[in-house]
Amino acid sequence: MSHPAGAPIARLLLFFCLPATMIAKAAASSSMRRPWRFLPKVSSSTHVATFASNGIRPCSPSHPPSRVVRFFRADIIRNNVIVDVHHRAAPPKPRTRTSIPGAIRYQSGQRFYNNKSPKSSLSSSSSSSSSDMTANEVRMTQDAIRMADAAIRAVDPSAAVRDRLRVRFADDNNRRVELVATAAAGSDGACRELVYDLSEYDDVSILSFGKASAAMAMAVAEVLESAKDSQSRESVPRVDGIVIIKDDHASDDEIKVLNDKHDIVVRSASHPVPDARSVAAANEIIGKADSSHDRTLVVACVSGGGSALFCSPRHPLTIHDLVGTNDRLLASGMPIEGMNVIRKRLEDGKGGRLASRAYPATVLTLVLSDIIGDPLDLIASGPTVPDDGSGWDDACELVEEYGLDVGGVHELPGAVLDMLRMGRDGELDDTPKSSHPAFSQMITSSSSSDESSSPKEEDSKLYSETILVGNNRAAVMAAADEAEVLGYSPIVLGTRFDGEASSVAGTYISMAEMLTRQRSEEAVRYPIAPSLPVALISGGETIVTLPPKCTGKGGRNQEAALSAAMKMSALNMRDVVFASVGTDGTDGPTDAAGAVVYGGLVNEETMADAKEALRNHDAYTFLDSVEGALVRTGPTGTNVADICITLVK
Repeated sequence: MSHPAGAPIARLLLFFCLPATMIAKAAASSSMRRPWRFLPKVSSSTHVATFASNGIRPCSPSHPPSRVVRFFRADIIRNNVIVDVHHRAAPPKPRTRTSIPGAIRYQSGQRFYNNKSPKSSLSSSSSSSSSDMTANEVRMTQDAIRMADAAIRAVDPSAAVRDRLRVRFADDNNRRVELVATAAAGSDGACRELVYDLSEYDDVSILSFGKASAAMAMAVAEVLESAKDSQSRESVPRVDGIVIIKDDHASDDEIKVLNDKHDIVVRSASHPVPDARSVAAANEIIGKADSSHDRTLVVACVSGGGSALFCSPRHPLTIHDLVGTNDRLLASGMPIEGMNVIRKRLEDGKGGRLASRAYPATVLTLVLSDIIGDPLDLIASGPTVPDDGSGWDDACELVEEYGLDVGGVHELPGAVLDMLRMGRDGELDDTPKSSHPAFSQMITSSSSSDESSSPKEEDSKLYSETILVGNNRAAVMAAADEAEVLGYSPIVLGTRFDGEASSVAGTYISMAEMLTRQRSEEAVRYPIAPSLPVALISGGETIVTLPPKCTGKGGRNQEAALSAAMKMSALNMRDVVFASVGTDGTDGPTDAAGAVVYGGLVNEETMADAKEALRNHDAYTFLDSVEGALVRTGPTGTNVADICITLVK
């Protein structure tokens, strides 16, 4: 069962003539045991959106949940721009709604599964039926959902925070309490601890924004609350804070506990397009940072979606200027990295400004990453991270390159262009860099008590420190682990897949087609895997490029799934299942997180409709006619980009 690490993947990718960059990324990721990932959905009115995926796990009649689990949702990964359509589609041709048996339904953080018997007959107008599925495909569909669910569980923001944050008592009498944050192991394999002596602080302010903000804030508050059970209760600082959630991303009970028990105010705002509530809530957080002092510990919790939820226009810009800018940036096809270079300069809290405003307070930031590669300065536009990688000149170059200047195809609002020019000409200050005092070395009481000795490593920290608590890799690995438990040979293709959704899906199905040859050929000279069944698992973020005036409805995961179903049908591939899901539970402006499809979902009678749906980027309408094809989770409370799973038996 063993094979040289990376060899099958490298051969496979070379066979399909993938770009060298993708080959390198897949080979580099072969050191991971096994990952996979879902693609997210965005329920807003934007034409294009960038996403990060979260893990989702399935329940089926044969695999009911052993316990009720709250699924958390986070923001979407963004390596490339994902285009999601929100316009209403033209009325589709009527189809009979059909069913995939055992399909999973997630709603409001709880798991449901369809236990209905397959229909015995279908009308000719139906796009597919449960009777079209082989017994293997029924089981494989359930397995794919289970793997996705395992991925989401692995990036539960509450668990992720608790894994990295704890309190400990520094003396035998439990009178001195420390908050300890553990960073991931470095290149030397050692974990770094950041230790905060709570006796040095009068206040702890929890400032949280993003799709996982409520769960992350709750976890931090409960960790701090545990210190009050000791004899050192009097030395625990007062805790309060502000949380900005996306609409419907926290239950009434969660909000009540945060408000009443932990003195944390919860504000709702719009995502992915910010609104007046986003500005009001962001200004509350900025005001809280401004009022901080040297005996304040700020714990910032940042997750995907934070850019829209935490949005405070820089004077004299308005929210309308920022919304217009966001629309044009998305439509231009600019990668998320470039978009954030521009966004940072248009707002009061982005690009390290939140940390600089809180100085001389101590800032500890916990990040749940929704961006490929986990660039801390890009997640939610890096509000507490120094912006060393870009400047006004870079923003202006991007404006010119993507047709955003005056007369360009995607011309930005005049006030925004004026601000960018003023910044380039040196009339406005730029985002804070590493040289700002907010990012300087702290002199703690423990490190200064003995001037003759150097400070302990755990005492050596900056005024603003950042710890990554979860990312797409964790979700992918969890899915691969679950695949192995279910009897599949997991092959991890990496966590950096990007590109046009339909093209990426085609690549996965081409890989699957090579695997199916191992069913009949006695000897495959260069097999992808030693034996079947196989689970190809990957993570990343694809894009969908929309034409002007597109009226389709869907998301990148749904588009990938429909493309995969069509290619499987064209190649007459059976006992192959493809799933693509967003870990945040959102895929485009729809109520679906993604979709799971098989070779018989599209047939000769419905191929024309499928092609039309794909051409119009209207995957949702087509897939919604097959009950169970769409994966509906509701907000999961987490967000680490997308997961893609291809199963072959």
